[in-house]
Amino acid sequence: MPTWVWIVIVAAIVVVVAVAAWQMLARRRTKQLQGRFGPEYERTVQSADSKKAAESELASRQQRREQIEVRPLSAAARERYMSQWQSVQAQFVDSPAAAVASADQLIQSAMAERGYPMEDFDTRASDISVDHPQVVENYRQGHRLAERSADGDGSTEDLRQAMRHYRALFAELVEPGADEPGSRGRGEDEPVSRGRGEGDGGRQTGRIRVGTDRERRER
Repeated sequence: MPTWVWIVIVAAIVVVVAVAAWQMLARRRTKQLQGRFGPEYERTVQSADSKKAAESELASRQQRREQIEVRPLSAAARERYMSQWQSVQAQFVDSPAAAVASADQLIQSAMAERGYPMEDFDTRASDISVDHPQVVENYRQGHRLAERSADGDGSTEDLRQAMRHYRALFAELVEPGADEPGSRGRGEDEPVSRGRGEGDGGRQTGRIRVGTDRERRER
């Protein structure tokens, strides 16, 4: 067999091996991103021009997050934020729009205290999506509803839904250890951990529920 034929065969084998290796690495990268971002992976893929573009975007978020030193809140800070949230809930009864604006500011304050950069909303949401992929879409929806209300196109129901969306992220921001992978499955109706809380008859339960006064009356 001529030498050039052997060269072609070897080159073809090298190409096949390289393609197989590239596909294996691509599958591994996809699996890693799916595990890290959960529902945010699917949302990003659906909204991007291609799967490759979506994965590049998610990988970029992850790299940026690795440069940010996010720290947990102190016990005193958690108590302070949860007390402030209760005040925001009470405010919703008489002034829903002002309460939603206060909730947004409270979330930004908690993010800043934990070390997240306070840039534009889209950047904040991207940073949050790495640590809290299960609730970042709640944050986006709450922001959209709040903006619509600010423009005069929203309703009280929109504002109530905005509060529900905001509380989902707030709960994770103040929860001890909320950035650990095992904590990412909590839904928006789960209670927020608190060092001290009151149960029936004044008994300490250690948990409180975050919601509006209207929702508590409905329950």
